[in-house]
Amino acid sequence: MANLRDIKRRIVSVQSTQKITSAMKMVAAAKLRRAQESIENARPYATRMRSTLEEVSKGSLEEGHPLLDVHEERKSLELVVITSDRGLAGAFNSAVLKEAEAVLKARAGEFETVGLTLLGKKAGEYFSRRRRSQINHSAPIDGDVDYQQAADVARELARRYAAGDLDEVILVFSEFVSTMTQKPIRTQLLPFTPPEVEDTEAAAAPAEGEDAGGYEIEPDPEALLKALVPKAVEIEVFRALLENQAGEHAARMTAMEAATKNTEELIEKLTLEYNRARQAAITGELVEIVTGAQALE
Repeated sequence: MANLRDIKRRIVSVQSTQKITSAMKMVAAAKLRRAQESIENARPYATRMRSTLEEVSKGSLEEGHPLLDVHEERKSLELVVITSDRGLAGAFNSAVLKEAEAVLKARAGEFETVGLTLLGKKAGEYFSRRRRSQINHSAPIDGDVDYQQAADVARELARRYAAGDLDEVILVFSEFVSTMTQKPIRTQLLPFTPPEVEDTEAAAAPAEGEDAGGYEIEPDPEALLKALVPKAVEIEVFRALLENQAGEHAARMTAMEAATKNTEELIEKLTLEYNRARQAAITGELVEIVTGAQALE
């Protein structure tokens, strides 16, 4: 049995760990409230952006948009993987990385080359050890999500897609469902696809001066698409970063709550062991005293 000093030292060490995990839980909870508010505000905007593109796409278009065009050639795939910069969040990052590997395994055979755009240190560390030659861009998120970072990444991907350097772009990130649930998902970023348009034959004929969607579009649908589609791509990357950020804080809060609970159980166990060892030591001392007294008689 360990001596009293060793057990006491372990109790103090676990108590110090408990203070850290409890503090990290409170910090994650505070950050989660802000991140959850941000994603709840961003989702309606992204949804409305897509519905607006749907209305515009119902109109009579003389020409489309290069980011909406599906490439017949399947030469190059770009996978955008989003993780957190830090760990201590349970299986949060490993679930996203596992999903990314599943996409690579399922889709890599369709393309001649597969590239990686990595946002978050954990994704960079993981793929730099396994697929360094495929990494085209890798950057940390550095604290709170920044729209400019999302826009820069989206514009570069859009430029490469419009130039024909990429034939498909897939986003892999963790979607925030609830405090207890974060779901790794994959979604097609490019070619950008607005919601499915209903059968035009079933729709009512547009009135004079109106487009097929029932809206007057000025200056024209083509000009509106030119402005909206690149912005919609930026919003999708930004929303993915926000989803990932909220999921990270929720996962870390849950992980630290579980860790704090484990330390409480461990402290209780060590305290019981300490009391037993202390009782055994006292009993041993009493036996020695009694034995010594009897020897003097």
